[in-house]
Amino acid sequence: MTDKLPIKIISDNRQARFLYEILDTYEAGIQLSGTEVKSIRAGKVNLRDGYCLIRNGEAWLMNVHIAPHKMASQYFNHEPKRDRKLLLHKKEINKLIGLLEQKGLTLVPLKMYLKGDWIKVNLGLGKGKKLHDKRETVKRRDDQREMARAMKRY
Repeated sequence: MTDKLPIKIISDNRQARFLYEILDTYEAGIQLSGTEVKSIRAGKVNLRDGYCLIRNGEAWLMNVHIAPHKMASQYFNHEPKRDRKLLLHKKEINKLIGLLEQKGLTLVPLKMYLKGDWIKVNLGLGKGKKLHDKRETVKRRDDQREMARAMKRY
């Protein structure tokens, strides 16, 4: 496919970039039910507390809140924080297993977006930041803000 599919970001996990030093990113599909797709398209997703696990050779997205769809009855609706299967190639999963077990890294969802008609999740392979690293990030962000204000005045 030579043409680029349009990408629309639905949810962004900015907290993950603050808590983790992201070393590598992966794009994964996600297995959803019908009411979940409708809620995601409406933007009712929270990735903030989410994380990924690999169990029995399958990748799972845990603790991501997708709000129940308003127009569906409770019987047909989905559970908001259920575990959802991620769709990755077997080679990618095997590579991730090695990195997660040997180096003690964490897999966190960074973004959820629409790519054409497909819902995709951008996963970040990250290493937890220490307190002094977080302070450094805050200091750098404040310095950038100050420089932007100074440039705006002149």
